[in-house]
Amino acid sequence: MRRIVLALITVFALTAIASTTEAQSFTFAPSKGQTAELQTKDTGECQAIAVQQSGYDPAKAQAAAQPQQAAGGERVRGAAKGAAVGAAAGAIGGDASKGAAAGAAAGTVGGGMKKRQDAREQTAQAQQQQTAAAQGQGAHDKAMISCMQGRGYLLK
Repeated sequence: MRRIVLALITVFALTAIASTTEAQSFTFAPSKGQTAELQTKDTGECQAIAVQQSGYDPAKAQAAAQPQQAAGGERVRGAAKGAAVGAAAGAIGGDASKGAAAGAAAGTVGGGMKKRQDAREQTAQAQQQQTAAAQGQGAHDKAMISCMQGRGYLLK
């Protein structure tokens, strides 16, 4: 299960990086006889305008956050806690060892559930970051294209 989650997060990260890299590779051609110097100047100004309008700067965009691998041991910790509680409860009933065994089993299940929940939360967070980056990149791209077309350049 852990490998699947890590694989999914890696795919999301690579997709975000690939889409960001691909989206930044616009090529504009002058349609009104603009010089190369003017095109460079206009591109820089439009880039600044696009960042201001979109609130997104592709040059400062971070790659999708890498998931933090849990230290592990959730099941072991759950089993230990469950065994302690079960032993105490079993002592009241007259058989601490049976209580500890039952508590350890329940704790192991609880620890596994926590581990899966943590993995789901990490995946959801990575997806949210990817979505936000894609939306920011889209708004930036739209503003950049609009600005350059407004100055007489054609998108190739």
